This record gives sequence, structure tokens and C-alpha cells, in this order.
Amino acid sequence: MGIIWFHIRKAFTLFRSEVLVLPSRVAVLVFVVALLVLPVFTQDPYLLRVLIFTSVFAIFAASWDLLSGFTGQMNFGHALFFGVAAYTSGLINVHFKVPYFLSIPVGAFAGVLTGLIVGIPCLRLRGTYLALTTLAFPIILMGLVFSFPDVTGGELGVMGLETLARSRIHVYYASVISMLVLTSIMWKITDSNTGILFHAIREDELAVRAGGINTTRYKLLAFCLSGFFAGIAGGLYAHIMRTVGPSTLEVSLSFQVIIWSIFGGIASIYGPVAGVFILFPLAEVLRAFPKYRMLIFAILVLLTLIFMPQGLIPWIRDKIEKECPRCKVRSIATRKTCRICAASLD
Repeated sequence: MGIIWFHIRKAFTLFRSEVLVLPSRVAVLVFVVALLVLPVFTQDPYLLRVLIFTSVFAIFAASWDLLSGFTGQMNFGHALFFGVAAYTSGLINVHFKVPYFLSIPVGAFAGVLTGLIVGIPCLRLRGTYLALTTLAFPIILMGLVFSFPDVTGGELGVMGLETLARSRIHVYYASVISMLVLTSIMWKITDSNTGILFHAIREDELAVRAGGINTTRYKLLAFCLSGFFAGIAGGLYAHIMRTVGPSTLEVSLSFQVIIWSIFGGIASIYGPVAGVFILFPLAEVLRAFPKYRMLIFAILVLLTLIFMPQGLIPWIRDKIEKECPRCKVRSIATRKTCRICAASLD
């Protein structure tokens, strides 16, 4: 019993000294708790449906950030991973009766394989050439979808997929918990040595290579990891919709994920997640003004990008927190000295 109390007190001390000291961490905690307890207060089907798809697209946006935000490999065809996984999950579920808890991981590994197929020819490309090459892949796959309608369902797609759960509440919790777990894993990856190398490749790949690091291996790893997480999002989407169609490969979906990520703040993981949780519900609200919906949406995004070029969330974080020039640890903006090394923050 004494050991249990020791660990409880230790966890509480850690929680008080590491979470409650920074407004950004408190905001994340409030966000997570609010998502988990929301169904206790309202079970409105429309609201839950919006949040279900918001959670799925948050995984999708974070997976783009893992590749393009951290390594600088600008991917304009990220819908490819999403669509390949959605079609793989849908086809094996409908034709081979593979249950969803197996078809979604299989779809995710199809995303990994796709990451390898796309990553190898793109390794020597940079900038505009890389962006245009990645853009071509989902267009090519969409052509194949229409060429083999007996297998892919053509324009109608694949229908009759097994649902994640009979109850919308269960689907909500499945999508929200998946989002929280997967984005935490992605954040942990970017906070590891691998993430530091991803950063370094984006900043100066030549210098990293000169240091004896095999940048090709790490760029391929980024493509595969991104394909895996985007694939899980695609598989979840397919089983929530219970249908898979060419819309999962559309160019607009690839551009949408870029807008969400840049709006929230790239190279952070939490920025794209916040971008989706702001912009996707906002687009739903603006459906009440169909004539001005796209105009309002475009002006809002444009103003954000002009006045907050690093993205909305990093801009807010820099207003409420300061980074120590000595140890790089963040403290609340009202502090005059660093909470770790006591260096001056003015």
C-alpha cells in the first residue's frame, strides 16, 4: 500500500511540475478531457459525426506533418496513402470478409508499401519537382480505379463495409481515442533522435550527409511512417463511411490537408491537429451561408497565413510562453527567469 501511495504522490508531483506549469500543456489537457467527456453532456448525432471525421482527418493531417513538416519532403499527393489504405481495407473486408480490426492494419501496411513505392523515385527530387511528382501518384491511381470497375467499383466505389460499431457513441470513442493515441505516438517520434534527424534533413541535408548519416534511409523511413499513419486514417474513414470511392484520392483532399497543417503550424504535430479541429467544424458551420462560405473561409485562412506565417498555434504559444535562451526550456510568459536554470528571460 505504501508503494502505491509513493507512486501516486510521484505522479502528482510530476503532473504539477511538468503539466500545470505551462499554459499550452494545460490547454492540451483540457482539450483531451473535453473530448472524452463530451458524450456525457450531449449526444447530438450531427455534432458527434462532425467530431468523428475531425478526429480521423486530424490523424491524416499529423501524418502529412510527420513527412513534409519535419523532413521538408513536400508531398502534394498525400491522399494517395489515405486512398490506398481505404481501398485496401474496403476490398478485403467486402470480398474476403476480413473483420475491420484486421482490415484497417492491413490497409495501414499498404500505406507503408505505398510510401516505399513513392519514396524511392522521389529521393533525388526536391522542391517543385518533388511536389509535382507526388501529386501525380494519386491521379495515376484514380485512373486505375476507373479502369478496373469490376474490382474497384468504378465511380460508385466499394460499398457495404463492416461498421466500426453499431452505436455512434462507440464510433466516436473509437475515432477520438485512436486520434489521441496515434498523434501522441507521432509526437513522440518527432521528439526522439529520429525526429531530430528529420529536422536536420529539412534544415541542411548536405551537412547531415557529411556527418556520416544515411539521409536516404531516414527519408524513406519518413515516407513509410507517414504512409502508415495516413493509412490508419484511411481505414478508419472507410469503415465509418461504410463505402470507399474515388473521393479518397482527389487532389482537393491532398491540398486540404496542407491547408489544415499550415494553418495550425507545421513541424509540430499538434499544430495540424489543432488546424483540423478549428477549420473542419468551421467549414460545417459556414454551410449556413452557402453563398459566402468559401469566401469567408479563404479570407480567414489568408489573414492567418499573412499575420501568423508560422501558423496559429505557434503564434499563440509564443505569446503566452517564453523559451529560455540557455536551456531551451519553455516557461510561462510572465516569468522573469527560467523555471529550470534561472537564466533571465527578458
